[in-house]
Amino acid sequence: MSSTAAFCLLSTLGGYLVTSFLLLKYPALLHQRKKQRFLSRHISHRGGAGENLENTMAAFQHAVTIGTDMLELDCHITKDEQVVVSHDANLKRSTGVNVNVSDLKYCELPPYLCKLDVPFQRACKCEGTDTRIPLLKEVFEAFPETPINIDIKVNNNVLIQKVSELVKQYKREHLTVWGNASSEIVDKCYKENSDIPILFSLQRVLLILGLFFTGLLPFVPIREQFFEIPMPSIILKLKEPHIISKGHKFLIWLSDTLLMRKALFDHLTARGIQVYIWVLNEEHEYKRAFDLGATGVMTDYPTKLKEFLNNMSA
Repeated sequence: MSSTAAFCLLSTLGGYLVTSFLLLKYPALLHQRKKQRFLSRHISHRGGAGENLENTMAAFQHAVTIGTDMLELDCHITKDEQVVVSHDANLKRSTGVNVNVSDLKYCELPPYLCKLDVPFQRACKCEGTDTRIPLLKEVFEAFPETPINIDIKVNNNVLIQKVSELVKQYKREHLTVWGNASSEIVDKCYKENSDIPILFSLQRVLLILGLFFTGLLPFVPIREQFFEIPMPSIILKLKEPHIISKGHKFLIWLSDTLLMRKALFDHLTARGIQVYIWVLNEEHEYKRAFDLGATGVMTDYPTKLKEFLNNMSA
């Protein structure tokens, strides 16, 4: 390669790196900042599954009462096309009855067990007396001013359509975000109602990471408004240390290192994209997430997170 060609190559590469760095730091130079309809720092996972039975009206009411910024919940559809709030498609874990939500009419759904495991806290259970599986419309009616994060749990066109209709009926496009880890479900949600903000699918999260580490992210337009990701390091606390292999620990460390990037979070938030990290239940996890630039934290313990935020702002 001639010296002239080498100089041109290095100049081009240098120009690319400088431009990429500049736009990473100041994305408004290229992209219009997304308008944020609401801001959520405190997000109650399944309503706060460590303080009340998950996805129940009691859990949602408790979270709203203590001042949560957002309720996170999961939706399925029954045989008679009622949108219900339930995490599992099969109710064996949560009710003790081995039956699918989609196989029963709403009036036939069994109640939740009075004691359930806290999903992201090892060896912890939560008890409650409100064991009824609620309808999504009940949540909308009870909390008309509270932002709600809806996980569309199955790839079902009727479910997506019905959720969209309910959001329209209760005029909640400005207070709702929906999606799933599946890119197919997210695409269907966006096609059904583009007025409701969407979450990044897993495929899109991985794409964003690839673009970030290659320096291409600042040049790429983004349609999503909510970057919702796990903190991989919490996996270590969910299992007994002696059963996690060295290889598994390395993969967790690598995933955490690649995903928990302050520069990435700062860039996304500068573009008006909120960054939510789930599901964190300890104060040191809350602190790490906010120190990294997350705009919101999802927790099973809304009271604990509320106290942390109050102390942080004191």
